[in-house]
Amino acid sequence: MKRADGEKLQKALLLHQQGDLPGAAKHYRQLIEKDPRNFHALHFLGVVESVFGNMEQAKTLMVRSLGIRPPNIQFIENYATVLFQSGDHQSALETCWQGLQLHDANTGLLYVAAISSFKLNHLQESLRQFDRLLSIQPNHIAAINERGTVLAELRQYPAAFASFENALRLNPNYPEALLNIANLYATLDRHDEAAAGYGRALALAPDLADAWLGLGNVFFVLTRLDDASTAYGKALALKPDLAGAWHGRGNVAFEFKRYDEALAAYAKALAIKPDFAEAACAQLHTKMHLCDWTAYDSECERLISSVRNGRVTTSPFSILGIPTTSAEHLQCAQRYAADKYPARPPIWQGEHYNHDRIRIAYLSTDYRIHAIAYLVSELLELHDRTKFEVIGISLGPDDRSDMRARIAESFDQFHDMRGKSDQEAAQIMRRLEIDIAVDLNNYSGMCRPGILAHRPAPIQASYLGYPSTMGADFIDYTIADKFVLPSDQQKYWTEKFVTLPDSYLVHDTKTKRNMPLAPPTRAEAGLPENAFVFCCFNNAFKITPPVFQVWMRLLKAVEGSVAWFSSAGAPAQLNLRNEAKRAGVDPERLIFAPRLDRVEDHLSRHRVADLFLDTLPYNAHTTAADALWAGLPVVTCAGPTFPARVGGSLLNAIGLPELVTQNLQDYEALALQLARDPARLTAIKATLARNRDTHALFDTARFTRHLEAAYGEMVARHRRGEPPAPFAVEPIV
Repeated sequence: MKRADGEKLQKALLLHQQGDLPGAAKHYRQLIEKDPRNFHALHFLGVVESVFGNMEQAKTLMVRSLGIRPPNIQFIENYATVLFQSGDHQSALETCWQGLQLHDANTGLLYVAAISSFKLNHLQESLRQFDRLLSIQPNHIAAINERGTVLAELRQYPAAFASFENALRLNPNYPEALLNIANLYATLDRHDEAAAGYGRALALAPDLADAWLGLGNVFFVLTRLDDASTAYGKALALKPDLAGAWHGRGNVAFEFKRYDEALAAYAKALAIKPDFAEAACAQLHTKMHLCDWTAYDSECERLISSVRNGRVTTSPFSILGIPTTSAEHLQCAQRYAADKYPARPPIWQGEHYNHDRIRIAYLSTDYRIHAIAYLVSELLELHDRTKFEVIGISLGPDDRSDMRARIAESFDQFHDMRGKSDQEAAQIMRRLEIDIAVDLNNYSGMCRPGILAHRPAPIQASYLGYPSTMGADFIDYTIADKFVLPSDQQKYWTEKFVTLPDSYLVHDTKTKRNMPLAPPTRAEAGLPENAFVFCCFNNAFKITPPVFQVWMRLLKAVEGSVAWFSSAGAPAQLNLRNEAKRAGVDPERLIFAPRLDRVEDHLSRHRVADLFLDTLPYNAHTTAADALWAGLPVVTCAGPTFPARVGGSLLNAIGLPELVTQNLQDYEALALQLARDPARLTAIKATLARNRDTHALFDTARFTRHLEAAYGEMVARHRRGEPPAPFAVEPIV
């Protein structure tokens, strides 16, 4: 190198060291223009370009530099670092191996090898490289800290805590270690400690976006949605490309039913991180709520394929509304349970209780104006208090409604635990000496399965909120009936079947009996006076393209008929009307019922419709029961999975099995026959009116006795030292 060039290189390096990167880059480029083989200028310009975020250009320059002269260990280390920063973790690791062959004690290469192995999920290899590094440089604080992250991923939680504490001993004001400790507390559902840890990290580094993200996630779990939204916003203000914060913002918007806003947030998360499986699943589920079926088939197939291949951990609830099998439900749930709710040290450790009354705890986030509350309220009131002590564990918001007050009063004890961590709630339940814990959420809504993952009770069951297996070894039983869960489905469930003699679905007939004596007029309901009214008040996400096409063919076949839906929000209504237009149906024949404040008034308006059409693969549950109570016949199509068989369960329990079909062709044919045969439809309505008060479906007292018999058998088996096993409850006359 000529003397002038050497002086220019030194000047460039000095500017580089002083932080004047544009100035340094200018000199490097001049040197390269003069001598394209100036490997120093090529390499250090690559370093500058990586700082500017031009990763591909940086890699190209560094490869050129490394190809000109024999390997330089510092150049190799820098190149490996840039490969890692660009997300090419495999190439970064391979480059480290090449460099370590030249210098096996290079701590920079060992560090990049360790963190690259971690990103590739080679956890044991990552741990080995960190250990090699720390044997050479014991006080490498970043390595000590990141080693704790690997241990946490390996679920070696005490060792992970120790590693983070070691980093803090070297530097008590090391925000990254405080962040990792908070993340670990969050993983262990120790939410108060996690929030405090994030607060300490942010006190030292207010611009630590990942700490704001973690704080937002804690607030979201604790249903402090406004606080979660604020935290996600601060994270994104600091780091707009933080995919997790966009995902969190989408989750908050979804809970507030702002589905279009949620969809936009999920799209941002996926644009930043295309392999973000949870965001992809949430995006599809949100599109279903919006009745946005663009790329429906391909998105469903992509998600189902990922579930089959075990590549994603996604919410099991979100796959119930797309065409999936029981085997896929099981596979998805088991992976989700293993990832989100791994085995915890059991809080109940085999103690025997000798209570005079069986203590049942019902856990729910929905003790408020919510379908679950309207289903279970009368059951809670009817429990035989001479045999059972009934305890409520509330995990969701208090909406201060009459329903909330009624639910709270129906329990012998009512505990509001929404601010408690999973472990704290489980410990309280253990002190209450619960015999049977019944989770009414499972994987639905703002669920908290982590509480029962701590095994606070000797017997734990799932019921009502989520119609599929939880795939978790901490749930012993699921409560069902022989139609929704035939015995051949047991192989797809980790829980043991408790088979009730009638429908598994419980009802609050007290509220239903307050239905006004006279229905509204067609005009008052916003319906044409003489039209045949097909009705479906299901949630919008249950409406799928194949079923909607059936409905459009029915509208074409029945002159002047209309389809009556529940209010689904303006975007979903617009999408459905556009789909109707594409199917050749006047969009004005789709009518949307406004939301009513009183459940009784909503029940009453069913009576001005002619026929309720069920959905598939996720049937109507509460909505079908409401229709049947009001005297509106339901035509359903039974599929192979639990959520696809609830309509059939209800119709069998009310004595109308002839309204259960087995495929969409028969479903369409039956609906058309009934629409064209007023006499037959009138006869079915008369049968429904007679059976409502004589058949099992709405006999809540009978249901309660059957459920109590199930609880008694669970406890009897446990007291005999027998493991959970499937059993059927005999009918009680």
